[in-house]
Amino acid sequence: MRGLFDRQRAAFERERHPSLAVRRDRLQRLLAMTDAIAPRMVKAIGADFGHRSAHVTRMADQLVVRAGIDHTLRHLARWMKPRRVSTPFVLLPGHSRLQPQALGVVGVVSPWNYPYQLAIAPAASALAAGNRVLIKPSEATPRFSELLQLAVAERFDADELALVTGDDEVGSAFVELPFDHLLFTGSTAVGRKVALAAAANLTPVTLELGGKSPAILNADCDLDVAVPRLMAGKLLNTGQTCIAPDYLLVHRSLMARLPDALRAATRKLYPTLADNPDYTSIVNSRHLARLQGLLDDARVKGATVLPLHDETAVVQGKLPPYALFEVDDRMQVMQEEIFGPLLPVLPFDDLDAAIDHVNRRDRPLALYWFGHSTADRERVLAGTVSGGVTINDCLWHVAQEELPFGGVGASGQGSYHGEAGFRTFSHDKPVFVQSRWAGTALMASPYGRGFESVARLLRWIGAR
Repeated sequence: MRGLFDRQRAAFERERHPSLAVRRDRLQRLLAMTDAIAPRMVKAIGADFGHRSAHVTRMADQLVVRAGIDHTLRHLARWMKPRRVSTPFVLLPGHSRLQPQALGVVGVVSPWNYPYQLAIAPAASALAAGNRVLIKPSEATPRFSELLQLAVAERFDADELALVTGDDEVGSAFVELPFDHLLFTGSTAVGRKVALAAAANLTPVTLELGGKSPAILNADCDLDVAVPRLMAGKLLNTGQTCIAPDYLLVHRSLMARLPDALRAATRKLYPTLADNPDYTSIVNSRHLARLQGLLDDARVKGATVLPLHDETAVVQGKLPPYALFEVDDRMQVMQEEIFGPLLPVLPFDDLDAAIDHVNRRDRPLALYWFGHSTADRERVLAGTVSGGVTINDCLWHVAQEELPFGGVGASGQGSYHGEAGFRTFSHDKPVFVQSRWAGTALMASPYGRGFESVARLLRWIGAR
């Protein structure tokens, strides 16, 4: 692992500013790789999960990555150009610019839930910015990691892009390498450890974490429209999505109709569960046991557990979806990110109470609001802090390359996607070019009337 890192660092020293042609070639090879391994990717991820919807893999791992790379290829030439910025009057006719510069070697630690997207999307941004990239994929999807490692090795020199596979011990050693930037996607608890390890090398980090992302159903929302969209977002990948709605805040006037609406939407999305190729298994027995423990803990502590489907048996690791009513903060399901098909529901009487509930907790990675009132929508947007927001739907803010993706506070720091990803993995070097004729000589010693004249001019400009 250290040898790979040193090899990439040496390669970067030989080519500190790759040309547009070189960067485009690397991105096009990623694009070709995405298409070439698509069928095998579906099979490998499906085998790692026990069962994973082929359409989920095609949509969230393949199409999203393709769209991101295509977007970058279209705009990369513009992103690479130095950007002129204004220059203070007293420094004219000199001029100033920001010149994007590659950082060096970028480390990417990717999770298991969308193993291709969350490894390759940040890698593509880093390559576009001119860096070399090392990826440490999750050990929870070993078949896919082996496929990706072989596919990358077929198309890239190890000093351009490479994978390091292994367990937690390998992961701990990986984040201790002196990367020039490190991106980690995973839990908040592990993210804290990653940030501490990176701090030893003063390595800047982008942390894409998670947390409890709320969905707020406003008093004027149309349940017939909102609930199907909500459940489609919740049950994508069986809830194993970092931006899945984690719990509902529902205006009390809607509570009587909500249970039937949740059940109807779920049954329409998934008429069956056990034999349904669209319904994904929980990734492994450990995560399944954790989710069943959350469900049991809530039930013992007084929650009303509502099955959202007629099928309630766990078959092939497929945990049926449940809504949980009468929940409170004593329950583990309200203390930790769920990452599965369990949906706690809390009523509210006043929108300020819902906003206060969100603000008393860690800042979420995503927030969802359903309703028609522009005033209420703006109250929620202004009154809460979250990584991203989708209004009257779920998840879709993350699928747009013009919108940065990232968290805030306990849900992460930094962002990527589109131009934001290029900037994350670049250093905007400030450059000032002095003119042959420069008034700055008046600011040098020996100080006298010239300095005082310039000082008066600066005060006059500042007061205007």
